Amino acid sequence: MHRLKHTPLHTSQSSQSLQPLAGKKNSTPAMYWFKNLTRFTSPIKHHTKFTPTLFTLQHIHHFTTTTTTTGGGDTVAPSTSGLGPTTKTEKPRVVVLGSGWAGCRLMKGIDTTLYDIVCVSPRNHMVFTPLLASTCVGTLEFRSVAEPIGRIQPAISHEPGSFFFLANCKGVDAKKREVHCQAITDGLQTVAPWDFKISYDKLVIASGAEASTFGINGVKEHAIFLREVHHAQEIRRKLLLNLMLSDVPGVSDEEKRRLLHCVVVGGGPTGVEFSGELSDFIMKDVRQRYSHVKDYIHVTLIEANDILSSFDDRLRIYATNQLIKSGVRLVRGTVKDVQPKYIVLSDGTEVPYGLLVWSTGVGPSSFVRDIDLPKAPGGRIGIDEWLRVPSAPDIFAIGDCSGYLESTGKATLPALAQVAEREGKYLAELLNKIGKAGGGYANSGGDMELGPAFVYKHLGSMATVGSYKALVDLRQSKEAKGLSIVGFTSWFIWRSAYLTRVVSWRNRFYVAVNWLTTLVFGRDISRI
Repeated sequence: MHRLKHTPLHTSQSSQSLQPLAGKKNSTPAMYWFKNLTRFTSPIKHHTKFTPTLFTLQHIHHFTTTTTTTGGGDTVAPSTSGLGPTTKTEKPRVVVLGSGWAGCRLMKGIDTTLYDIVCVSPRNHMVFTPLLASTCVGTLEFRSVAEPIGRIQPAISHEPGSFFFLANCKGVDAKKREVHCQAITDGLQTVAPWDFKISYDKLVIASGAEASTFGINGVKEHAIFLREVHHAQEIRRKLLLNLMLSDVPGVSDEEKRRLLHCVVVGGGPTGVEFSGELSDFIMKDVRQRYSHVKDYIHVTLIEANDILSSFDDRLRIYATNQLIKSGVRLVRGTVKDVQPKYIVLSDGTEVPYGLLVWSTGVGPSSFVRDIDLPKAPGGRIGIDEWLRVPSAPDIFAIGDCSGYLESTGKATLPALAQVAEREGKYLAELLNKIGKAGGGYANSGGDMELGPAFVYKHLGSMATVGSYKALVDLRQSKEAKGLSIVGFTSWFIWRSAYLTRVVSWRNRFYVAVNWLTTLVFGRDISRI
């Protein structure tokens, strides 16, 4: 077993922050780290006296901790070597990069009697993205769309060999079977980030994608994306701030119109649903609670082509008419430049805004672009029909970060939640099959018969356009024939379907209560 080392912190601020955590006045930082490490790896409950056993020692030997010091000798951050290779006395380790639809569905389906699971992600929850737009205007609360990973896969909370690490993955070494990670620290009062490594038997890359900006100047600096809970929080705070500022004496009419002009770029499902939610918010809440400025607020949706291009033509026309009826202005054009207070379209038109939401699709993240693995068309990680990376043994890729290699003859699947979820479910079943056959360890399942390849069948698309109206398109493709309906019935189907797809009963209850509360009392417009 490696020795555990730690140099005491010398700064007064760090010492003060450690004292309440240590539990005893005279406890040293080194004792604090050791107590927490043993508690972290022990299967015994916290209130029970800790007694080292062979079971706990087999897992604690993976961790070795050193310290990083500045030139003056002050400790600035711990540097942890991480998790070493597994032994035959331990379960094989599956490392999952990401906590999105694909990664969480995979972890939910993994048999934890066969594998230890280690998840690495910059967030400790999964976001139910279809309902994220509703949180921006107070229809739903943020907790209703966030599912903690520990609830999706409880093993990472109590199994000695399973962990969740709040970190970013910086690289993958396929030869050494290691992932290189960097811990995430928040704020100026915490320790500096440090690097660590994790050895894997099976690696699943489910790191998702990032919003596409197409290299347009100013998008990252001034626009808000709608992909994470913190994006929705930022939109909600800025929207309510602009409403309140525009009501303060001294603001000109021109400035009021700018502050209360909400511009949405991108006419896909996310952009349309957010525009619909925003128009509902304006018509049902703003006109009652901000009556002094109700005539100044309006919404503009900018799209280069047709909105909801993947839907049936009849549904697109209905959505267009419904949005216009709700007060949303539709503009066909492309954005050329983004400035702090206005955007410039390709024809030179300047459009002032107080809130700019960017929803133009996704592309490969910088991590995916830089990783040394074969790429599919479009820059995603290349996979075969069984979701494996052919040139890297025991590495799989699922979700928005992956795409079929040209050699497979298959087209890259769309970046949809149902695609990612289906891939995660399939891969969990495949890994369980491999593990039961004794192929869970590194280099042990190469010649195994994997069974049927992954096949994706599209179940249809849905989108709400506000005013208790929605679209439901149940065709398998744009060219195929099938059922497509609109109106209040579609809205009821949309809500029912998503309520049943929310991950846990806890969040289903939250969502149902939020919807009922909004219906009876209106939206919560507190700026918290």
